[in-house]
Order: sequence, then C-alpha cells, then structure tokens
Amino acid sequence: MSDKIQIFDTTLRDGEQVPGCGLNKKEKIIITEALEDLGVDVIEAGFPISSPGDFESVQAIAATVKNATVCGLSRAVQKDIECAAEALKKAKRPRIHTGLGTSDQHVMTKLKITREEVLERAKACVSYAKKFVEDVEFYAEDAGRTDNEFLAKVIQVAVNAGATVVNIPDTTGYCLPEEYGQKIKYLVENVNGIDRVTISTHCHNDLGLSTANSIAGIQNGARQIECTINGVGERAGNTSLEEVVMILRKHNWLNFDTNINTKQLYPISRLVSETMNMPVQANKAIVGSNAFAHSSGIHQDGVIKNRDNYEIIDPAEVGVDKSSIILTARSGRAALNFRLGQIGVVLSKDELEETYQRFLSMADDINVVNDPDLKELVGVYAHINL
Repeated sequence: MSDKIQIFDTTLRDGEQVPGCGLNKKEKIIITEALEDLGVDVIEAGFPISSPGDFESVQAIAATVKNATVCGLSRAVQKDIECAAEALKKAKRPRIHTGLGTSDQHVMTKLKITREEVLERAKACVSYAKKFVEDVEFYAEDAGRTDNEFLAKVIQVAVNAGATVVNIPDTTGYCLPEEYGQKIKYLVENVNGIDRVTISTHCHNDLGLSTANSIAGIQNGARQIECTINGVGERAGNTSLEEVVMILRKHNWLNFDTNINTKQLYPISRLVSETMNMPVQANKAIVGSNAFAHSSGIHQDGVIKNRDNYEIIDPAEVGVDKSSIILTARSGRAALNFRLGQIGVVLSKDELEETYQRFLSMADDINVVNDPDLKELVGVYAHINL
C-alpha cells in the first residue's frame, strides 16, 4: 500500500503574495472550487488578520469548502490566532497555522529575542490555538537556515503543546536537497512523539530547488507538501504542485501517492494564470505551452513512431489534448508528412521531397509553419482538394 502524501495548497495565501497578483473574494472562491475538484487535502485560504478583505475571503472559503481542510495563517500572536479562529468558524475542517522564526538570522535581527523566548512563544502559540481548533499546524520559519539541534528543540515544544502538523519551511530556498532531507530525518530521529504528527515541507524556489527539496523531505519522513499552482509565490515562487504530484506518480517505486486528479492540472494552471494575470513560462514543466511540443526533427520522428521515446507523461494525464508537432526549419520530412496527413494531404515520395525543400525555405522566412502555410505549400498539386 502506498503512503498517502497530503497536498497543502497555498496558492491563495503564499501564492497571492506576488506583487500585482492579488485576488478578490469572488476570484478566490472560483479558484477554491477548482482546488476542491483537483483533490487537494488542505487549502490555505489566507492570512485573516492581514486585512479586512482577507478576513472576509477566508470566511467565505471556510463556508464554501465541502471536503478539504481550510487553513488560516497567523503569527505567534494571540490576536492573530483569535482572528484566524473567527474567520474559520464555518469550516467543516478548520486548521490554524501559527508559528515564528527559528533561525539565528530571524531570531536575532527580525524578532530580536532569545532562543529561550522562541521556545516559550512556540509553546504559547500552539497551546492558545488549541483552545479554538483541534488541528493546529506549527511553522518554524526559516527552518532551512536553523541548526538542526535547536530546530528539534522547537519542534519538540510544538509537539508537546499539541501541534498536529509541524511545518519545516525552507523560507529562503537556501537548502540543497540532501541537506533538507537530512534535516527532516534528524527531526524524525530526535523529536519524541513526532510519529504522532505530520511533518510538512514548505520550500521556496530562490535557487530553483523547491521541488527537489520537497521530494527529499518526503523521502526522509515528511508526509505533507505545501505548494502552489504553477509554483506562484513571493520572489522566485513556491514548490510547484503539478511538479511534485507528477514526480510521485511517475516514480511509483517511491511508493507514495496523492488524492490529486491529475487531469485537472492543466485546466487549473490556466485558471490561476489568467485570474492572477501571471503568465506561465513556455518551458514550465507539466503545464507550459512547450511541455508537450516538439520541433526538432530527430525528436519529432521519435515521437511519431512511439510517444514514449521523448515523453514520459501522456499529455492526457494532465489534461492536455495531445502532443504538438511544431514545424520549423529544424523539422524533418517525417514531421512534415505527419502534419500534412493531419490536414488530409497525401503526397507521393517525389512530391514530399519537392515540398520539403520549399518548406525549408518557407520555415527560414517565417519561423513556424502552420496549417494555412502548409495548404499554400501543396496548392501547386492539382490533384489535392483542400
């Protein structure tokens, strides 16, 4: 039996912190409903105390969600926790997500307190949140740069206080995968009772390692991944939901699984991109416009003969109609003949060769050759009806 990995989506909280990508309540509800259809386990709806609008959005999301856990973020401050609890009152499965920084960088220059005070505040925030909800997640901000021995002490305090989930964020995207994986392993081996709670990853992409770090965390004992659609988020973004889900699916020897309906990945990617006015880069894994597009002649020939030659994912698995054979000056005869066949054109060997030479000249001039251009190419043959 596969270990179930909880997918915690923070598109509506961490993802929305991208400058210029704020969402109104109506837009958040639309995305919330899509996230439920996708099958995420936890929806982090927002940071209720941050603004009246965010409070109202979390309230509305809490009342809308039918199956997933709805989570509200707070600092390790009583007023924050009370505000989150109030916003989550109508949630069927409410969770308060509270915590504070634990790295020396955060403790000494941001919080300006002692390590002993960090331990006291960790205990206090979890204990107070437990007065309102049973499900309390504790985050150790900047855990990636926190030495493991002190991090274990903080997490021990949170577990003892009743946390149900402990979040180990690589807030600045600093860790290497092996380093982050060993951090999770250290907690598994050195925190009493941690087997009774869920360890969560929350990785940022400042060095392009958020997905790799999240998977390393899972391999070493974490059972929840915090992520966003399209990897949206502050600075370089968060762990990409579609990437970690498909890694776990394709590497089934890891023996992990999720509740995600992968056929909804591409549709929700488009929805989030359009709603947040945040374009998806063409070469983005899984959901980019070029993820299943082939323009090299060698690749095109291989894909036409057998898709598995150059695609490890069936496009239909993630909600994409089909692979694309893009005709450029790098394309070969096989690709040209394939695309001609798609518009109902059958050429003899000699006709194909003559057409291919004219095609190369055209492709050099216009870069990408589309169906109307193909029809122009073969229009010289009287026997072809288009």
